[in-house]
Amino acid sequence: MASKPSTVEFIIGNISVSDTVSAKKMFGEYGIYCGEKLVALVCDDRLFIKPTAGGKTLLNEGLEAAPYPGAKPCFLIPEERWEDSAWLSQLVSVTYAQLPVPKKKASKKSN
Repeated sequence: MASKPSTVEFIIGNISVSDTVSAKKMFGEYGIYCGEKLVALVCDDRLFIKPTAGGKTLLNEGLEAAPYPGAKPCFLIPEERWEDSAWLSQLVSVTYAQLPVPKKKASKKSN
């Protein structure tokens, strides 16, 4: 089951980290980016935050689950927490700060 755009819009609307929070459709679901870093996934209308030590502290024994078969486990955020904009923004901010900057992909040169 694919996620609804309205779910993604609701989540993005409740994250007030910066103006650089965006969603990109990927594999039929959505990735949530803060700047250039992928911080979360929305799969089957469920919110998954990339795991970090700071995120684990904020979640205080949160549930981990794979967003899709074969994926690494992420923090599964209960739907009732999505409305707490301050908490959700803090979680995304901490996650963003602890994730590494993505490596630049080498451009393919055609000869």
